[in-house]
Amino acid sequence: MSVKLNRKYVSRFVGDDELFAEKDAVREAYEQLYSKKENALGSDFHGWLNLPENYSREEFERIKKAAEKIRKNSDVLVVIGIGGSYLGARAAIEFCKSKNYNIVEKNSPKIFFVGNSLSPTEISEVLAICENCDFSVNVISKSGTTTEPAVAFRLFKALLVKKYGKDGASERIYATTDKHKGTLKEMADKDGYETFVVPDDVGGRFSVLTAVGLLPIAAAGIDIDALMKGAYDAMKQYDNSDVMTNDCCVYAALRNILYKKGKNVELMVSYEPDYTMMNEWFKQLFGESEGKDHKGIYPSSVVYSTDLHSLGQYVQEGKRQLFETVVIFDEPKCDITIEADETDGDGLNFLAGKTMSFVNRKAFEGTLLAHTDGDVPNIIIEVSKMDEYNLGYLIYFLEKSCAVSGYMLGVNPFNQPGVESYKKNMFALLGKPGYEEMAEELSKRILS
Repeated sequence: MSVKLNRKYVSRFVGDDELFAEKDAVREAYEQLYSKKENALGSDFHGWLNLPENYSREEFERIKKAAEKIRKNSDVLVVIGIGGSYLGARAAIEFCKSKNYNIVEKNSPKIFFVGNSLSPTEISEVLAICENCDFSVNVISKSGTTTEPAVAFRLFKALLVKKYGKDGASERIYATTDKHKGTLKEMADKDGYETFVVPDDVGGRFSVLTAVGLLPIAAAGIDIDALMKGAYDAMKQYDNSDVMTNDCCVYAALRNILYKKGKNVELMVSYEPDYTMMNEWFKQLFGESEGKDHKGIYPSSVVYSTDLHSLGQYVQEGKRQLFETVVIFDEPKCDITIEADETDGDGLNFLAGKTMSFVNRKAFEGTLLAHTDGDVPNIIIEVSKMDEYNLGYLIYFLEKSCAVSGYMLGVNPFNQPGVESYKKNMFALLGKPGYEEMAEELSKRILS
């Protein structure tokens, strides 16, 4: 296994007997996940389960061809999407390449992610970059009407038309959207954009291994065949409901046991800054899947040792409401050996001959012992290295763990009814037709 769960440092908080006692709950959750019943909770969004085996090979090849075209004719790729429409792709690029991808990568287009906020500053900066170079756009939206990406697409489409003309712009727009319907699909059909499919049975936060994530990932020069192979091997590895041996089930059970013991905050921890956006993807995956019916663990994240100098005090001695899930890698992407200094003015000659990865590992080990001594449970996820295969494996592990955990919690892990509340209020306050009565009521509330 390229991904392995280590529960040594959670064992004094959750015993084997407690874990084993969850076997029936895990089995029931697992059965719900694979239920084919028409009205089974969330069953219409289980398509990601077998995606690593059942994905469209025809579309997969088109993704690779489109990515190669972008790499040849574009200095910049602008990816427009929000939530699951961009987090997975950005996380994958930084995981496999670097969080400094746009600076250090010389043989691939720079990739900017917009449409995930309404900041005029952010949009203006990327528009200014695109004014002076060749660029393409990948707009990702199931409906095409979500405000943040829709506004961004209008602005970047206008710039494309200005630079290349209407037909030239259409050659540089790639729409990832619904297969049959919706505003963006209609626009794509009318103007001749190449389209890729957001599957009906895969929710946004589970969609990174569909065209939603794969086109930007491939455009960055990442091997998506290896990515899918890792996910496929994970799919086969975790194909059982054994709470003692299937790490997806173990992780789901541990989280629910800790939750019942009052641990309602989970910190995902990494010691690699290139994992930062994976932390963000994790927060959406688990937060949107479990946070409903006034239930759920609050997902947060840190990158150590950086955040040990800002949050370390709280984690060590603050309110005992949290646990840590640490993702640690056996091999670094690269390494540096620390050399001796003849004056030893900084007193660091005791590190001479040691590598930075060795020092980083000792920071992890020292922190692990300190936090567990301070009554913070630690679940360790060990990953071989930061490459495409291991990322695919890890993505599938986390997705399946999340689904099992959500069903154990007693919620539907695949809906997000609460997300719509802010959207309706925003539409009304912006003056969208059909929201006039609601707008008047909200305006009174704000002014009062």
